[in-house]
Amino acid sequence: MTKTIKIVTIGGGSSYTPELVEGFIKRYHELPLRELWLVDIEEGKEKLEIVGNLARRMFQKARLPVKVHLTLDRREALQGADFVTTQFRVGLLDARAKDERIPLKYGVLGQETNGPGGLFKGLRTIPVILEIVEDMKELCPEAWLVNFTNPAGMVTEAVLRYSDHRRVVGLCNVPIGMEMGIAKLLKVDYSKVRIDFAGLNHMVYGLDVYVDGVSVKDRVIEFLTNPENASFVKNIQGQGWEPEFIRALGVLPCPYHNYYYKTREMVEKEIKNAATLGTRAEVVKKLEDELFELYKDPELAIKPPQLEKRGGAYYSDAAVRLISSIYNDKRDIQPVNTINNGAIASIPNESAVEISCVITKEGPKPVVMGDLPIPVRGLVQQIKSFERVACDAAITGDYNKAVLALTINPLVASDTIAKKIVNEMMEAHKKYLPQFH
Repeated sequence: MTKTIKIVTIGGGSSYTPELVEGFIKRYHELPLRELWLVDIEEGKEKLEIVGNLARRMFQKARLPVKVHLTLDRREALQGADFVTTQFRVGLLDARAKDERIPLKYGVLGQETNGPGGLFKGLRTIPVILEIVEDMKELCPEAWLVNFTNPAGMVTEAVLRYSDHRRVVGLCNVPIGMEMGIAKLLKVDYSKVRIDFAGLNHMVYGLDVYVDGVSVKDRVIEFLTNPENASFVKNIQGQGWEPEFIRALGVLPCPYHNYYYKTREMVEKEIKNAATLGTRAEVVKKLEDELFELYKDPELAIKPPQLEKRGGAYYSDAAVRLISSIYNDKRDIQPVNTINNGAIASIPNESAVEISCVITKEGPKPVVMGDLPIPVRGLVQQIKSFERVACDAAITGDYNKAVLALTINPLVASDTIAKKIVNEMMEAHKKYLPQFH
């Protein structure tokens, strides 16, 4: 008899959960899920119940014998789990809105995973993820942690560096979104496209692109000289690259590189949006209210198409594909966040990188990429320094290190401004930063 699987999702009341459930339904033939435990906190209880009931209706409609459990008790859920997925937000969307608005007052980008927003989301999240890992070591030591919580690279770095739990993989939907976008540009089936990814989370580059094993990188770079082809994800609309720049760069940037290579334009755009439409968190809040109204409908038993606007498209594909490949020892190639182990020569071996990996039952085995090209190497190393100092600050509660981390970040570029932003954000997020107070 085939072994059945228990999966726990922490942050189960998230609007993304129906994405995940759809993924489990699609791949049920290769991933015999028995129990899905959705875990949340007291503040998320109502949403957990709405999402949980939708999940039950989805499995019922698909005629699958999956039992959905809802709980606010993480430890109860983790007992004997095979996989644990994390998709939580400490401080909810209100905290994200502060991360976005406060830096803009200082003319600095306010964004969920980059610059000050990325730092403070990391400071709030890392202590919590390490508590989850401690519980897993006791209650389900053989389980794999598949982390989708942002900043995914920094969170993976912290688990690798400050715990001895090695069964951890960080996941992001940006690489899969890039592959899907390029397949559309080239008018080929997505299954034919493969990209050699290397770098860090939200700082990853496509070093080469293949269709049926033949490199088409130069052709794709030409496509990217057209501004209409420049963005692959819903929540970041860039202005398009200067053709001379993108040709000379010689590799594919990800959408988040707009924040680094078009900093001034992106800050101006964010300031304008914040004053008119609201920050991204405020827009998402409205979207989520609409989504949860839809989710309440007792007749709804599928993932509603409106969820695509939320910015996490392909998340279920990426997450469930990864879980299935570990479970079935598929040895296919997927981009994930994992320990470098020499795959990228210019990043420390013990650090987390985002890289194409062969996915096995022992976890991801990075494809050795050698050194990053000179034009991108320095920026990737600078962001890795920022991540490492930020992790250190999160663990120690050292205020000085928080100021240092933000000053190292290329989006801030002034120790005086960094200190002012840190002071204001420390105060704004006081409730979720006990290690500093």
